[in-house]
Amino acid sequence: MRAALTLNWKLAAIGGDVRTSHIFRALPVQRAFIAFAPLFAAAIASPAVAQTSTPAQTDAIVLRPLSFFKVNDLDFGDIIASGTAGTVRIAPDGTRTRAGGATLAGNGGEPARFAGLGTPNRQVNISLGANSIFITGPGVRMRVRDFEIGSTPTAILSTTPTRFTIATSAGNYNFPVGATLEVGANQVPGDYAGTFTITLNYL
Repeated sequence: MRAALTLNWKLAAIGGDVRTSHIFRALPVQRAFIAFAPLFAAAIASPAVAQTSTPAQTDAIVLRPLSFFKVNDLDFGDIIASGTAGTVRIAPDGTRTRAGGATLAGNGGEPARFAGLGTPNRQVNISLGANSIFITGPGVRMRVRDFEIGSTPTAILSTTPTRFTIATSAGNYNFPVGATLEVGANQVPGDYAGTFTITLNYL
């Protein structure tokens, strides 16, 4: 009897960056109005600017079979910290929610996204270097936890592989990754960043 041979292609891990667009400290209402007034006056005094055209850059990526790459980083967007700790979650579908003392500012923030090329109906294992990392900046480091891969239903990524099957006839695929950020009480304003690792294993 001949033994069946299974060929596995394990890709080198790809790092995804995690960042906040900016952490702000909440200001009293009076100070916020004062800060707003000079900006508004400056905008009124600015002369009209004529429209100009600027050349745009176009990029293309050609994939080799059984490969994948990072499309964009995980970004929690602008956050206003307070005297109470809180959390900000970016879901794989891009929904951004908050809890506790963290307040969302603006409409920024997006999940990380990865894409690749395999073959139709091939199974792929996705594993994470760790399901909890720290991002650093001007203040106390903040923990990012509970990474989630976009799937139906959404699965929590852990160091145990999450498996999916490539469903497209061309063999291409993509998937988003979300997570939850823990914002400390009185978190120092500034930008915070860190890195997480994703590994794919084509079966």
